[in-house]
Amino acid sequence: MNEHPVAIIGGGPVGLAAAAHLLERGDSAILFEAGSTVGASVLDWGHVRMFSPWRFNMDAACVRLLEATGWAAPPPDELPTGAELYERYLRPLTELPVMRGIIHSRARVIAVSRRHHDKMKDRGRDDAPFVLRVALADDSESQFLARAVIDASGTWRNPNPAGADGLPALGESRSGSYQTSGQRQRVWYGIPDVKNSARERYLGKRVMVVGSGHSAINTLLDLARLAEDEPKTSIVWALRGANLQRIYGGGENDALPARGRLGLLMRRAVAAGAMEILAPFRISNINNHGSALVISGDLDGALYSAEVEELIVCAGARPDLRINRELRLDLDPVVESSRALAPLIDPNLHSCGTVRPHGEAELRQPEKDFYIIGMKSYGRAPTFLMATGYEQARSVVAALAGDWAAARDVQLNLPETGVCVSDFTDEDACCDPNAVDCCAPAPVALEDIPLASSQARVQAPIIGNG
Repeated sequence: MNEHPVAIIGGGPVGLAAAAHLLERGDSAILFEAGSTVGASVLDWGHVRMFSPWRFNMDAACVRLLEATGWAAPPPDELPTGAELYERYLRPLTELPVMRGIIHSRARVIAVSRRHHDKMKDRGRDDAPFVLRVALADDSESQFLARAVIDASGTWRNPNPAGADGLPALGESRSGSYQTSGQRQRVWYGIPDVKNSARERYLGKRVMVVGSGHSAINTLLDLARLAEDEPKTSIVWALRGANLQRIYGGGENDALPARGRLGLLMRRAVAAGAMEILAPFRISNINNHGSALVISGDLDGALYSAEVEELIVCAGARPDLRINRELRLDLDPVVESSRALAPLIDPNLHSCGTVRPHGEAELRQPEKDFYIIGMKSYGRAPTFLMATGYEQARSVVAALAGDWAAARDVQLNLPETGVCVSDFTDEDACCDPNAVDCCAPAPVALEDIPLASSQARVQAPIIGNG
């Protein structure tokens, strides 16, 4: 079976890192990317500046391949946007002849199985090559064999709905396509480029943003700046929980200053009355009403409806496990990560802190030589950082090469998060009470940001115990 390559699903940063480690070890690889180019999902949020600097966003094997061609690395402490990550790192990487030869773009993997084996068949299973069914750009399907499969397909294209039950709200699929950014309907999933390409869409509109993570905060701050130009723009922030302090995070105590700054700026925007806040608001219905959307649900125990012109859903994402249905997986029933990894990342148990180093051993599945890495490996947990995926890729490739010492030597140097932010953490959850840097109010003055006057806003009290 060694005559077959290792197949990689997904051409994002982590999938490319896996490919680089395989090539560096002299192994053969084939990579399938559903988008028109590698990093297609990164380009969707290309306007967003990352809160982790370049040194956390580049894989060591990729850097070695690039530097061998004379490529100069960006300054390690600069904060790239998604577009810069693509232009200065991902695109040069994929233009290398050694990488270009293994990448298949516009190639969407729709199923993975074992050759001549369905999920039930035992005999000879581990010796059978994997079969990947792939949908190609010309609408045809093809089949590829692989000795191992690394699923780094991510979760970006499978966003969580606005509905509070884990299901789309009634009417949600009619009001917006329940997909990621780009649709012309009134519902947008992800992070629209409010300052540029989506500016006219939201200018002067009443806009609701659902979510409490960093994507929601970025979007809300951009809308607040938009309202400075057009005071008729009004913002409604819908939160499933009511603990605003948890959302603001650690402020100056965050080891990633840009991430801490987001919370500080958000605190300032709320204090300035830049938005109406509905919390805790659990959405159950989304209905079209003329040129508007009526968003209904439970607001602190009472039925409540809000009328808006646009809805932006920044509620995270979840793994699409349909392509893995014929494989034998042992997934945690709550997090939907591997069972061994789940206790390390479960947001019901961990609202902030450090990520314990983990690699092949925690990612291993009953299906021999099949691994899920990157964002998808975290299942529904929202705390993934890119550097974690790079170390996963290195460890898994080492194991596939039979270098078990390197696979077990897992090292991960991540900054202290200092932040309790996700849409999944219980509203009353906070950090270890002894961790004074995590959820305490920031004692420092906040720098100014342009915000529209509070008189131009519909005001509402913050409901709950935030």
